[in-house]
Amino acid sequence: MLTQISVAVIAVAFAVLVFFLIRTLKAATQSLDKVTQTLQDVQKTVDELSYEVKQTIRNTNDIAVDIQHKMQQINPVMDTVKNLGEALSEVSYAVKQVSAGMVSRFKHKPAEPQQEAVRERSLPEPGTKQDRTIQSYESVYEAPRETTKGRNWLSYVDMAVGLWNSFRRQRAR
Repeated sequence: MLTQISVAVIAVAFAVLVFFLIRTLKAATQSLDKVTQTLQDVQKTVDELSYEVKQTIRNTNDIAVDIQHKMQQINPVMDTVKNLGEALSEVSYAVKQVSAGMVSRFKHKPAEPQQEAVRERSLPEPGTKQDRTIQSYESVYEAPRETTKGRNWLSYVDMAVGLWNSFRRQRAR
């Protein structure tokens, strides 16, 4: 009888062991199913993202080609701006030399005629309203004569710039 009870206890213990083993295997199966489901979702997301990344790379390549093409079109403009800057630099240098020459000419002329002209223009301080009106009238209408001298000088500079540009065009050919 002891053997029979021992076999019965072993059978019950084996049944309990099998029962818990089955529960553990079912839980493991469910976990593996969830992992499989998650991996499938991840794979699907990666596939979608890879498609989007490929599209982005294609668009980036197209943009790079377009930018390269536009840069090639802008290069002549930049060369023109560079040449214009050089021409303006040369013109400003020429104007500087001309103005330095003119200043040196004015410095070498006697100062007396200039002082006499200043004395002629400066009137004594008027005392009456009528004298002040006459003085303001003269100062207004004498100013344009002085600016026309400046305008003549500027016209010479404009003419010199025009000649310089035509000279450069001739030299470029």
